[in-house]
Amino acid sequence: MQRRKFLQSSLAVTAGLAVSINPAVAGDNPTQKEVYEWREYEMNFGVDQGQLENYFKTALIPALNKYGVKTVGVFSEWNKTSPAKFYLLVPYSSLDNYLAVNTKVKADADYIKNSAAYNAITADKAVYSRFTASLMIAFDGWPAIVVPADKPQIFEIRTYEGYSEDAVRRKIKMFHDGEFGIFKRAKLNPVFFGDVIAGDKMPNITYMLACDNKEESDKGWAAFVTDPEWKKLVSNPQYANTISKISNTFLVPTAYSQV
Repeated sequence: MQRRKFLQSSLAVTAGLAVSINPAVAGDNPTQKEVYEWREYEMNFGVDQGQLENYFKTALIPALNKYGVKTVGVFSEWNKTSPAKFYLLVPYSSLDNYLAVNTKVKADADYIKNSAAYNAITADKAVYSRFTASLMIAFDGWPAIVVPADKPQIFEIRTYEGYSEDAVRRKIKMFHDGEFGIFKRAKLNPVFFGDVIAGDKMPNITYMLACDNKEESDKGWAAFVTDPEWKKLVSNPQYANTISKISNTFLVPTAYSQV
């Protein structure tokens, strides 16, 4: 129990959890920043990927929804790779909520029953090799996930690695000092912005954008880099050398994704 309390306290201090933001940025009212769990599953060759999807659909997502997590995103790659990959986005209202929900889900009778077939998969028929996971806390200026309109869309997940913690801090400041507005003008619709507090390739930040299609995404980025405000920001010395590596992947939501 003491260890759990220490973990909660340490993560909350590290993340600067409870803050208020400008309500005009991402919602109608100031709110506590959300916490995001992001998972990447790499499937094994020749497996029935429907077994993993069925687990998401019938066990994990219903259980998360039951305990108040309402917008769970599941995505596959727009430009398919082999082996296939699946991506899971779970937004929690806080770090305490992350801990509480996961504890309840694991003990939930319906979840245990609905996970039985998934848990019965034998080692020689494992559906994925491993999954990687990261935990993020939302930016001050974008404290909650914005679920895009319910229509066919393409999503872009982007990760910016920095050479130091200060470099990432300055990049986050750059978003708040103008990039949010540039995204909107370029019609690159932000879904979430997360400062990674636990995971791989740290320090880094990860965020997601939505567009109608790949062509609109390309047009949006062309508009972004020519925006006068971007040119002003990128020429500001305080934002020099904030990013050492950019990774991005285009995704499409599954039929049962709630994002």
